[in-house]
Amino acid sequence: MAASSVLAFWAVAFLLIVVPGADWAFTIGAGLRGRSVYPAVSGLIVGYAAITLVVAAGVGALVAGSPAALTGLTLVGGLYLVWHGAMTFAHPATPDAPAGGPAGTDWNTFLRGIGVSGLNPKGLLLFLALLPQFTDPHGAWPVAGQIGVLGLTFMATCALFYLCLGALTRTVLHRRPAAARLVSRLSGAAMIGLGAWLIVQ
Repeated sequence: MAASSVLAFWAVAFLLIVVPGADWAFTIGAGLRGRSVYPAVSGLIVGYAAITLVVAAGVGALVAGSPAALTGLTLVGGLYLVWHGAMTFAHPATPDAPAGGPAGTDWNTFLRGIGVSGLNPKGLLLFLALLPQFTDPHGAWPVAGQIGVLGLTFMATCALFYLCLGALTRTVLHRRPAAARLVSRLSGAAMIGLGAWLIVQ
């Protein structure tokens, strides 16, 4: 696979990653609430890994070609984002909360991260529309392998960016509980808005 294709994909993917969205909101909330952002970011990456596997296996194209399946996925993803956003808005993360919270919080954060990225129909459609454009059907590597490389590139970039975002959130807002609550509530509202938009489409 040509390095130029991977680099071109990385540039486009990076621009998409730095645009605030549900992943941002989730990472910011996790950065304020937990001892570490690793469970949250790991969950996001596992969700994107699942989407990569689905697209590489050709299942994503089948879903995109089925209006009923796509509508169902959109509704599930939208409802999940609305629920998660409402919980975030009602119980904003603050730096003065007990570090790590109750037992199992890291595991729950990890699972929620999978849901945020893995149930996001926009993410699936993005992968369906974006990944194939950077593959070469006549290349030495099979298309599924090329999609895997591009997916890994996206996941590595996500991991680095969101780990930095989470660390920055903790550093900047750690001593500002009022600002932290405001940012957390804005993040929750953003997820609610995105989820509602997906539902009504």
